[in-house]
Amino acid sequence: MINIVDDIRQSIKDLVKQSILKSIENGNIPEVEIPEISIETPREKQYGEFSTNIAMQLTRAAKKAPRQIAEMIINEINPEGTYVEKVDCAGPGFINFHLKNDWLYDALKIIQTEKEDYGKINIGKGQKVMVEFVSANPTGPLHMGNARGGALGDCIASVLEAAGYDVTREFYINDAGNQIEKFGISLEARYIQLLKGEDAVEFPEDGYHGEDIIEHMKEYINLYGDKLLDAEPSERRKELVNFALPRNINRIREGLEQYGIKFDVWFSEQSLYDSGELWETINYLKEKGWTYEKDNALWFKASELGADKDDVIVRSNGFPTYFASDIAYHRNKFLKRNFDRVIDLLGADHHGHVARMKAGVSAVGVDPSKLEIIIFQLVRLYRNGEIARMSKRTGKAISLTDLLEEVGKDAARFFFNMKASGSHLDFDLDLAVKQSNENPVYYVQYAHARICSMLRLLEGEGVKVPQIEDVNLGLLQTSEEIELMKKLAEFPDEIRICAQTLEPSRLTHYVLDVASLFHSFYNACRVKGEEENLMKARIILVDSTRIVIKNVLDILSISAPERM
Repeated sequence: MINIVDDIRQSIKDLVKQSILKSIENGNIPEVEIPEISIETPREKQYGEFSTNIAMQLTRAAKKAPRQIAEMIINEINPEGTYVEKVDCAGPGFINFHLKNDWLYDALKIIQTEKEDYGKINIGKGQKVMVEFVSANPTGPLHMGNARGGALGDCIASVLEAAGYDVTREFYINDAGNQIEKFGISLEARYIQLLKGEDAVEFPEDGYHGEDIIEHMKEYINLYGDKLLDAEPSERRKELVNFALPRNINRIREGLEQYGIKFDVWFSEQSLYDSGELWETINYLKEKGWTYEKDNALWFKASELGADKDDVIVRSNGFPTYFASDIAYHRNKFLKRNFDRVIDLLGADHHGHVARMKAGVSAVGVDPSKLEIIIFQLVRLYRNGEIARMSKRTGKAISLTDLLEEVGKDAARFFFNMKASGSHLDFDLDLAVKQSNENPVYYVQYAHARICSMLRLLEGEGVKVPQIEDVNLGLLQTSEEIELMKKLAEFPDEIRICAQTLEPSRLTHYVLDVASLFHSFYNACRVKGEEENLMKARIILVDSTRIVIKNVLDILSISAPERM
């Protein structure tokens, strides 16, 4: 669990700090407070592997030109015992660090030692984190927003696990309130229509018009006939909901599992009512003075806690709102189940929910910074260059199931993670099924399969991946080898950045870079037929690339085929 890039960055910080302290000691730099030393990666190779702008930061305090300060710092740097080979100054005063190739060879040793654990780090230190995502309306099928939210949420959870957090994936089932009442009324209408004819009862205009409502009622009638026809409407609706809702939830669960997502917890909103937690929370807010009455309703003083307006939490009819359930649910997450941190993924239409939800957790005594809400943007599907709204198979709006049938799990998950969550996403259905280098997921998987094929052929000739201690890695000197090794060495640091920014799109771009650099290496450097020691070193590099590609795809829950 070694992040060699982070270790080197820290060692350079230490070198710079020690040098500044020496410069202060010998009077070259006046007594100053040393700010946080930032270590960046220069865009251009000529400026080395790492760089710092500390000289510019010290200019005002030291009353000297930044280049002059940079030269003083460089003169006092002693790189002995580090990977640093050369330090120089560029531009207005950037201090650049050029490394020996030894760090790249050590990175390969780490990959070969850690194998499937390579990339894992421990910045999380076991902190309990819940990632709640998808949480789709259980009254219908999963749509494209759920598909994007599912891919993002699951990959964020996987990245956090790789970074050392104790992660729980949770689906919040909205199985209480208005939508369930509407679901019951819709089921009841279809039930009566199927038994007595369409004219027997008018279907509610705002009811759920999906085919699944009719399917559920056909199945119910097949099993139980007309036994509910003379029942009280409230009893009839309750039984029909109890019949249909678990089937819908099971369909959602099966669809998500096909998509590579397994939730640890399926949390029922109704359980907040049944346990008394909902009213317990409402009463707590009352006692703490966070509510007031207006128009016979109970209002939450959200505006006093950073939201733009107050919200109703109990309607004038005495029924709690969804927002009241949300506050109780988050109180349960933090105070009943003791999560250190909670991450919610919500669609673009929930933008206004962020401030009021943070106000809600603040009111129940939780630091609102512990709640992170990621708003992800909409998806547009394209087929033949035009926006696609209908499934080829069903002729209806494209659901997650339709998408998986058309392009498959791997392409769907890869494409949904190619853009930052805050960006709109155009999903090209034709590109997603292309078996060519234009298709990014195919390009990466093909690189993995090509490596597996190379290693199989070599093994067929009696050449196995050698033990790392038997290999002279110093023979890897070409620019293609160096660039590929650098990219492989960055993987644990990519995990760190992804975990800190909660942006898994970095990983799809990272693994595309790995695949591209591997193909460049493959075209420029022979493996089979080279002198034995060089061949062994290149086999290690090839196998290390395989390990990294596989580890990235595993985090994304995308298959790494050995043959294509």
